[in-house]
Amino acid sequence: MSPVAETQLWICELCGYVYDPAEGDADGGVKPGMAFEDIPDGWSCPVCGASKDDFSPQDDA
Repeated sequence: MSPVAETQLWICELCGYVYDPAEGDADGGVKPGMAFEDIPDGWSCPVCGASKDDFSPQDDA
């Protein structure tokens, strides 16, 4: 796992929720420090319920 993967933010294209690996998603069973790629496929957006396929890497710009 690269440091980039551990710090890359991912944004839900449907509602704008940002997954931050440093925070994880405690309610969704995702521990802090887990890269987005390592989240189980059954995980969904905690705000709108979108699937992982509806997330994209957030640009730093």
